[in-house]
Amino acid sequence: MATPLFDNFSPVSSKQWKQKIQFELDGADYNETLIWNSPEDIQVKPFYHSDEDIKPVEVTTKSTDFKICQNIFVHDVSKSVERALDSLKRGAESLYFTIENDTINIDKLFEKLPLENSNVYFNLNFISIDFVKRLNTISIQKKANFFYNLDPLGQLAKEGNWFSFTTKEKNNFETLEILSKEIPNTSLISINASLYQNAGANMVQQIAYTIAHANEYFNRIPSINGTIVLQVAVGTNYFFEIAKLRALRLLFNLIATEYNPDLKCHLLVTPTKRNKTLYDYNVNMLRTTTECMSAIIGGADAVANLPYDALYHKDNEFGDRIARNQLLILKNESYFDKVNNPADGSYYIESITNQLAEKSLNLFKDIEASGGFLKLLNEGVIKRKIQESADKEQELFDTKKEVLLGTNKYPNKDDKMKHDLELFPFVKVKPRKTLITPIIEKRLAEKLEQERLELE
Repeated sequence: MATPLFDNFSPVSSKQWKQKIQFELDGADYNETLIWNSPEDIQVKPFYHSDEDIKPVEVTTKSTDFKICQNIFVHDVSKSVERALDSLKRGAESLYFTIENDTINIDKLFEKLPLENSNVYFNLNFISIDFVKRLNTISIQKKANFFYNLDPLGQLAKEGNWFSFTTKEKNNFETLEILSKEIPNTSLISINASLYQNAGANMVQQIAYTIAHANEYFNRIPSINGTIVLQVAVGTNYFFEIAKLRALRLLFNLIATEYNPDLKCHLLVTPTKRNKTLYDYNVNMLRTTTECMSAIIGGADAVANLPYDALYHKDNEFGDRIARNQLLILKNESYFDKVNNPADGSYYIESITNQLAEKSLNLFKDIEASGGFLKLLNEGVIKRKIQESADKEQELFDTKKEVLLGTNKYPNKDDKMKHDLELFPFVKVKPRKTLITPIIEKRLAEKLEQERLELE
């Protein structure tokens, strides 16, 4: 019988490791030199050890089940059908349709699509009982899994106004209540958590606001059931983003089971827009690759990649194909779908997950003690707190302490973009009457890019 290799070596304690590191620092202070604070006030150490009593995170993730999702904006139905069929043929495993109004011919949209046992997600820029019921009928006929992703609270947060509703309903919550009773055991509700990340919230805020956002629905819609989709954006802080998704699932399960033990969450994850750049745009592919990796390891059920040119080009075949192929490489060539719970046993990730969960739970409790998410949203507290975090990150970017390559470090002065803009890549100002001041998504590089464009 072979002798286990490591039995020949004496174990090394964390204290011994720290003493050795301190010796190698040659007088430099250990805490100041090797420990850094994240924006969430989490101290990151140079090493983590089993004798530090790190609590394992009790959350199950299934990387073997993650699906490659294709975003499709529906304007011309025939072209959308063609694009959906091509995407499915080229490796997409699920589809995400953005539909702006209820005049879209959804029977024609789904007539030719092979969707049996497939996941189909929706981003509806309106709320309609009849429209959702018709979609539900189609899902039954097609034997597909439809996720309707209705999020009136997200609409209020992003646009400043609720969805319009018929005179028969008192408010958007009543619309959801009617739908949850008429088409039970379906995935009606979604939480647009990506809004908070893209607007500049730190990770503790993102998790806490997402859970508080969901808790508002739990409290106001007694008949809520089925699966809640959490639409999450991830950035390039690789291990922290893995931990963020795990902490988010952990806290959702903790709180949702207090209302209904059958409530489940489904993570639909996409790369953030906040760190994407107009200049040196090819670097965006590197950013989205690591972000998709974090999403998969963190437990995403589906990943919808962001094309490298999404900021300034309309949807196009090349950008879509590259974005989809990034995920296909991760799945088929890098074997990211071969192991479930891949982050289990990583002391670093387990430690960050626990700290994010603990801080987020405390913030969630503060929100509930102050009257709940909707109350703080109406009072502007949520927006103000996010803006404070965004301003801190913006200052780091402006002083080049937070680096975006090709933009605020190593820029290519010969790079020209003015004549390649098909879309307006900056915050749009739309004067309109709103109930509250909306939470605005804004990229870090916008001001610098506008200055460069003016000089071209």
